[in-house]
Amino acid sequence: MNTSVRTWRFYLSGFAFLLAFDTVVQLSFKYAGAHAFPPEASWAWMVRIFGHPWIYIALIGYVGNFFTWMSLLKHAPIGPAFAATHLDVVTVMFASAWLFHEALTPTRLLGAGIIVLGIVCLAFAESGAHPEHDAPTEAKGALGVAAGD
Repeated sequence: MNTSVRTWRFYLSGFAFLLAFDTVVQLSFKYAGAHAFPPEASWAWMVRIFGHPWIYIALIGYVGNFFTWMSLLKHAPIGPAFAATHLDVVTVMFASAWLFHEALTPTRLLGAGIIVLGIVCLAFAESGAHPEHDAPTEAKGALGVAAGD
C-alpha cells in the first residue's frame, strides 16, 4: 500500500476517533449537568454528580481523547491538526439538536459551515506547503536558525 494512502488513512481514522471522543465527552457533561441541578456547595450535590454514570463516561472520554491526540501529534502537522479538533463544535451541535432538541438556527449552521471550510482550507494549505520531494537541506531549530549559524 502506498505510504501517502496509509498516512491519510491514519489521519482520517485518528481524527474520527478524536472527534468521537470529543463529542461523547461534551454530551456526557451535558447529561451529567442536567442531573446536577440545582447547583449548591454541599457534599450532597457532589455525591449527586459523582453518583451519575455520565460523569465517568466523560472522564473516560477525556482519557481516550488524550491518547488519540498524542498519537496524532506525533505524525500530523500541528496547524491543521489543532484546527480539526474544533470539528467537535459542529458534531456536538448536531448531536445536541438530535438528543436534546436544541434549535439548529441558520446562524449556527452558517457558523458550522465556516468552521468546516476553515479546517479544509488549512488542510489544503498545509499539504501544499511542504511537497514530498522538497526535503530540507539543513535541520533548523525552533527559531529557524541552522545549528552552527
